[in-house]
Amino acid sequence: MNQRSNPRVLLRLLGLLRPYRLRLALAGLALILASGSVLLLGNGLRLVIDRGFIGADERALAQALVLMLVVVAVLALASALRYYQVTWIGERLAADLRRRVFDHLLSLEPSFFESASEGRAAGEIASRLTADTSVLQSLFGSSVSLALRNAVMLIGAVVLMLITQPWLSALVLIGIPATLLPIVWYGRRVRRLSRTSQDRVAELGRYAEEALSGIQTLQAFTHEVEDKRHYGQRVEQAFGSAVERTQQRAWLTGIAMLVVFTAVGLMLWQGGQAVLAGTMSAGELSAFIFYAVLAAGSIATLAEVAGDVQRAAGAAERLLELLDTPPAIQSPISPHALPNPPRGEIRLANVSFVYPGRTTPALEAFDLHIQPGERVAIVGPSGAGKSTLLALLLRFYDPSQGHVSLDGLDIRRLDLSALRSAIGLVAQEPVLFSGSVADNLRYGDAEADLGKLRVAAQDASALAFIEALPQGFDTPLGPGGVQLSGGQRQRLAIARALLKNPAVLLLDEATSALDAESERLVQQALDRLMVGRTSIVIAHRLATVIAADRLLVLDGGRLIAAGTHAELITNSPLYRHLAALQFGGETL
Repeated sequence: MNQRSNPRVLLRLLGLLRPYRLRLALAGLALILASGSVLLLGNGLRLVIDRGFIGADERALAQALVLMLVVVAVLALASALRYYQVTWIGERLAADLRRRVFDHLLSLEPSFFESASEGRAAGEIASRLTADTSVLQSLFGSSVSLALRNAVMLIGAVVLMLITQPWLSALVLIGIPATLLPIVWYGRRVRRLSRTSQDRVAELGRYAEEALSGIQTLQAFTHEVEDKRHYGQRVEQAFGSAVERTQQRAWLTGIAMLVVFTAVGLMLWQGGQAVLAGTMSAGELSAFIFYAVLAAGSIATLAEVAGDVQRAAGAAERLLELLDTPPAIQSPISPHALPNPPRGEIRLANVSFVYPGRTTPALEAFDLHIQPGERVAIVGPSGAGKSTLLALLLRFYDPSQGHVSLDGLDIRRLDLSALRSAIGLVAQEPVLFSGSVADNLRYGDAEADLGKLRVAAQDASALAFIEALPQGFDTPLGPGGVQLSGGQRQRLAIARALLKNPAVLLLDEATSALDAESERLVQQALDRLMVGRTSIVIAHRLATVIAADRLLVLDGGRLIAAGTHAELITNSPLYRHLAALQFGGETL
């Protein structure tokens, strides 16, 4: 990880506050008023003691007290305004940062989230979006405000101390540089420990999300005891990191306070001697004590806030790592335009591809030409490269060599949105999102009205079961549509693809996990969906694809045979073997 200095990390985040300059100015004005009011209270205290109590002047006492009440009123109003403004700014920063990080994440290629060993698992990234932004919200919403307020009060208190009693001030000021040393040393340790603690909390989120998303498998294999033990170990590791960080922050705060208040104690002894000797008034000593305690408290608060800053810097680093990650797959600066509407002609020329972190090619020297409107089926054993082909067409990856073209244009020269808008995907395990049936269908067409949704659902053989749901199209599906059967989820995915009206349709084993009746309904819907579209169908069940215009046989990332079912039975030993496994002695 690229380590940045704290100022650089946090100053980058300050750039997000530029649109809110007026609120920052109001918060700054309120902070100065509040800090100035506190400092004025010291002078009011001097007047109360010297003119009111010691001078026995009732009028002077009343005037001093009224003055202090006015100052306190200003202090209260300014503090309320400061609190509101800085809290608003902190919340706004967290909201903007969450949006910016999430927007950027959606621009990253799928392979980015597959590198779990580098802390890119979805659960850990979700933790960064919530926990880390909350840390920064706390920093900018309260800690920075406290730091600025106490810095202003420290400067003001030191100046007023020097005006009141220069020689006594030296005793207090000696404690300030002595305090900086533990702040710097412990601050570095706190920052490092904060990063470790946040990483372990993120690991907790990732592990819990993985276990809960696979709860049926976990319980079916009676793995509860093991998962409880593993999660408990991670909880204790996170707790240990948090305790170690807290210990360092405690030392940081405690040492700072000890040094400063020791200096204050020495000052009190010397000041008391001066009052007894008649060289200083009791009011002056009281004001000086007030300013000294104010300075000491300000330094102690700054020391504590320094720990918050170190912790926030660790959180900021994790978020900026995400923001600084450039998408490996991007639209070109000057993209070419697809025909309108796209024709759906596909060509792969000498394409080879190796997945990141692997050495064996998933596709090698692959050539393919698919005519517009042609229905092509891809068969072959597991690991032959079938799904890889679809991923390259959607440009989730770029080929290691060669090129992929749509309607005669290299897809790397196309705008990503335009390319993917021309392609529809129906996967083996369709992904549904939290929200209603209509919300999920509108992934295909965000502007589709209820009439369009009904037509698409009817063509996908899904209308009957949708209308049988408690609220029809407005029925919430819950996470992943878990209450629907596999066939129902698949038909919703087909309806979603129908609404998209793509020129190219990619079907990745869309019926392999279904029972016979669901497969019949889904296959009917797919047949309607493929009409007039270039279709690429991956299937393990040969019976579902033997009617395709052309079948492609893949093995080891290479295209080893192509033709109709009858031709391949005669010419391709691998296809004949696959057919014999599924059809027995029949060749259909």
